[in-house]
Amino acid sequence: MPKARRKSDLPTKTCATCGLPFTWRKKWAKVWDDVRYCSERCRRARK
Repeated sequence: MPKARRKSDLPTKTCATCGLPFTWRKKWAKVWDDVRYCSERCRRARK
């Protein structure tokens, strides 16, 4: 069984809308390079 990663070891990005940092999520594993927004709310509020 693989060791769990600490949250501080996960990659981070800055949201294009609100400018806050957010961390990698398992549901974004295949599309991490394309993720630009931290949440659905920020994606809908983009300018």
